[in-house]
Amino acid sequence: MIVYGSSMSPFVRKVLAFAAEKGIALEVKPIGLGADDPDFVAASPFKKMPGFRDRDFAISDSSAIIAYLDAIQPEPNLIPAEAKARARTIWYDEFADTLLAACGGKMFFNRIVAPVFMKREGDLAVADAAECNELPPLLDYLEGVIPDSGFLVEDRLTLADIAVASPFANFRLLGLTLDAARWPKTLAYADAILARASFKAWTDREAAFMDKMRG
Repeated sequence: MIVYGSSMSPFVRKVLAFAAEKGIALEVKPIGLGADDPDFVAASPFKKMPGFRDRDFAISDSSAIIAYLDAIQPEPNLIPAEAKARARTIWYDEFADTLLAACGGKMFFNRIVAPVFMKREGDLAVADAAECNELPPLLDYLEGVIPDSGFLVEDRLTLADIAVASPFANFRLLGLTLDAARWPKTLAYADAILARASFKAWTDREAAFMDKMRG
């Protein structure tokens, strides 16, 4: 099974961490923004990361890929079967993708991707507005919903935690200084999930790569 993309994408990283927690081996084929690799385009016609292939089956979108991985290997169970818990898990996955990662993407693209990889100026006003205006309400929300158990659903690791934690790895790469007095539970939660081997195998490489790129 092949994943096309870069683990510095929170969506790719989410798939890789989910697979690792499942014990599913994935081959990663690095793909840059807008890549024309024919195998990647066949899996992801709109060239969005990640693309995925399992022999003659190809699909894109992190949530669709995860649904496939979960179906072919149901255990360990990371998407609850109980109706309310399942719905909450899907909500947190959607929250992470369309709100938290999207907000982080405005910062990551304009502060890192554009200047470091594309060798052009990013729109720092967009990045600053995302950090100052969009991100705090999202962190306020998480601060109010994270249970004492340190897991968002059923007091155990689920897709909800994997999805929500992944964008925080990008916040680290950005060097964001988040207010530990305002969001203590949220930051401790993210640190704990990202410390898992399923994430750390990738985040350590990402940090080393960024240090090298920055010289």
